[in-house]
Amino acid sequence: METSAVEEFERQRSRLFGMAYRMLGSAHEAEDVVHDAFLRWDGAKRDAVGSPPAWLTKVVTNLCLNRLTSARVRRERYVGPWLPEPILTTDGALGPLETAEQRDSVSMALLVLLERLTPTERAVFVLREAFAYSHREIAEILNLSEANCRQLHRRAREHVGTRGSRFDADPRQRFELVQRFLAAARDGDLPSLERLLAEDVTSRADGGGQVGMARRPILGRDRVARYLAGGFTKIPPGVITLEPAEVNGAAAAVFRVDGVVAGVVVLEVADERVVALSILANPAKLTFLAKQLSQN
Repeated sequence: METSAVEEFERQRSRLFGMAYRMLGSAHEAEDVVHDAFLRWDGAKRDAVGSPPAWLTKVVTNLCLNRLTSARVRRERYVGPWLPEPILTTDGALGPLETAEQRDSVSMALLVLLERLTPTERAVFVLREAFAYSHREIAEILNLSEANCRQLHRRAREHVGTRGSRFDADPRQRFELVQRFLAAARDGDLPSLERLLAEDVTSRADGGGQVGMARRPILGRDRVARYLAGGFTKIPPGVITLEPAEVNGAAAAVFRVDGVVAGVVVLEVADERVVALSILANPAKLTFLAKQLSQN
């Protein structure tokens, strides 16, 4: 492949990965899609490619659509709650996340809601909401009519519902909150945990049947606080370490066992209270995050 063609693809790589991840909710599948797109780019006739970004967007979108159908079948058989693969978002892996709206586009909560959509609805939603493509452009990408794309987008928004910003704007406040959360959880300090949790807080844990985790969501401040305190206090001191991080645009805590990444807790925050927790401990979903952390 010509050097200029490789350079062109590399300029698009981050955007393509962020697009594939939002459509699939899986970092390793997004990497596979980007790799497959590169192979197709390598074999493409340059004079037939009018706009490389548009051509690559169409290829990646269609590759994601092919994977989403089989992914839905796999997730119907998934043991316990399914959560997206966590991604460290301080290294630009998913593109700029400078505003609450940009962070929300990769949030655990939104990616879980996107599971309600058909593959085509999800593609339309991501292209429109996260990448600001026009309905005409989306129609060209998906080989659909513009009217059909408008209808699919409207239907997708109805399924997902209206979500206001649920992130504290000040990163320093989010960092301080996760520090207090970690200290209270480690100490089994129920009163402090309860003060940090919203009354209707929800906790979802994804162990994928590989790690012993709650297989149903836990609802309510008292139950979530006891669940967290009980889980952390069972671990012998010194075996586990916890560190704050930004994961999927939100405040989070990464925990390691004997130095190995063993899980992550992502906190969704509103009005200085934790309104939702996503706990990921399925080893298959921690590989990408562990690789990111090792490179920092």
